[in-house]
Amino acid sequence: MSKPTSIKTSEAVRDRLRALAEERGTTITELLEELATREPTAAEREQRALEAAAELGIEYNEQVEQAGQDAWAKIRAHQGGVAA
Repeated sequence: MSKPTSIKTSEAVRDRLRALAEERGTTITELLEELATREPTAAEREQRALEAAAELGIEYNEQVEQAGQDAWAKIRAHQGGVAA
């Protein structure tokens, strides 16, 4: 088990985290661990993109990278209810 630490945040964020954790039957610590491990880092996203391109037989270059970034931006915009 790792050593506990503290994260400073506003009361509103703390209260929201508490509510989310309670809804899921977990603790704030476990909720934060889940959220932190679910979101890949930039290096992990890059590695996944390289692996996906290789599987598809596509040369991963700046054009492919930009097309992928543009596609994800549109997806995120639609998930938030706003078209890109």
